[in-house]
Order: sequence, then structure tokens, then C-alpha cells
Amino acid sequence: MDIAGARRTRLADTLKVPQKVITIRNVPFRNTSDATTQGRPRDAEREAAILQTVLNLLAEVGYDALTFEGVARRAGASKATLYRRWNTKRDMVVAAIKAGPSSATPTDEIDTGSLRGDLLALCERLDATLRASDGAMSLMLLQAGLEDPELCRHIEEAAGPTGAKLPECVLTAAISRGELPKGTRPFAYEEVAGSVLLLRRLNGLATGADYLARLVDDVLIPSLRASAADRTEPPRAIFA
Repeated sequence: MDIAGARRTRLADTLKVPQKVITIRNVPFRNTSDATTQGRPRDAEREAAILQTVLNLLAEVGYDALTFEGVARRAGASKATLYRRWNTKRDMVVAAIKAGPSSATPTDEIDTGSLRGDLLALCERLDATLRASDGAMSLMLLQAGLEDPELCRHIEEAAGPTGAKLPECVLTAAISRGELPKGTRPFAYEEVAGSVLLLRRLNGLATGADYLARLVDDVLIPSLRASAADRTEPPRAIFA
């Protein structure tokens, strides 16, 4: 038999022999497409720039006129990029407020031991909040609170206490000390304090210790005490 014939015979014999099947178990399968389907990680600087754009547009056009399209166009981003980060306009605005300079407000609970001291501390906090933001931005937040009642609550939860709300613990403590009658409601503080401090902020007027003391002694405390006698449901305070 020639050499070529011998090779053909060995090949035929090999094909007749059953081949072993090697099974690999417990070996995790790596989907090589994962890296392409997950997309790129978020760029913190890029997101900060987008949020600053949100703040700028808020100051220019107000909350009602703010749109995802407008933010995307100004920021040079796609709407899909924005929708991947925030589901609603409210979510986007809250994120922008939280990231902005006015979000650096104290988060500690106010408890000075007296109603007057607590109200002074709250007014100082609110005044600092208003002065940490542009005047137009403060007006925008006021407008937004009227158009979207839940927005202010979300901002308080996200950015920390702004001083706009009279905390329940302050009210309860004052009632327990006998400084306020039972049935006192926070409307007087939440309606008046923010309004007058914003008005003075926009007009460049001082809101120092003397002014805040007069505001608390002559307006806020008497109004809070009087609120217990009024059994009608007050309208929602615009700043809270």
C-alpha cells in the first residue's frame, strides 16, 4: 500500500471511533456585549453643567415655561440624556436646587428653648437661604410653589431646611411651654416671614438682628397666637 493509501485508511478508522464529548460545567459565561449595552458612565462635570443650565433658565423663563427641550438646547445635550437622569421636570429642578449654592443650608434641628429664640433662628436661616440665591431665582421658587404645591416640599427634603416652614417640633414645644395656645397653626409664620424677607431682599433693604427682632415680636408671635382663635381653614401659605 502506498503512503497516500495508508493515510486514507488511518483517517477512515479515526472517523469510525466515537469521539469523547468534553463538557465544561460551572464556568460563568461572560456576555461580551454588556460593555456596549450599558452605555457610558455619567460624567459628573457634565451633569453639573446641565444643572447649572437648569438654574439659569429657571431665572430667565420661570418654572412654568421651563422644558426639557429648552434645557437640552441650551446645554447642548439630547433630551434622551436628560430623561435618563430625571423622569419629570420637578425632579430636574429639585436636583438643580440641591446642587446649587443655596442648598448649603443648616440641617440641624432648631431648639433654643423659647419660641422667640426659635423664630429668630428660623428667620435668620430663611434670610440666609434667600440671600444665597439670585433675587430672580427666589421669585421663581415662589412662583413654582404656587404652580406646583409639592415642589417646595421636595426642595425642603432634597436641599435641607430653608427656614420657610415652621417645624412641627417648634410649634409643639411652644404650646407645651405655654407660649402659644393649643390650636395654633403655622400659617402666619409661613405666609409672612418669607414674603417680607424676600421683598426686602429684592429692594436691597437690611434684614439685620434689629429688624428680625421687630418682625418676630411685633408680627409673627402675635399672629401665631391669634391663629388659634380662627377656626376657618387658612389658604396654603405661599412660601411653604
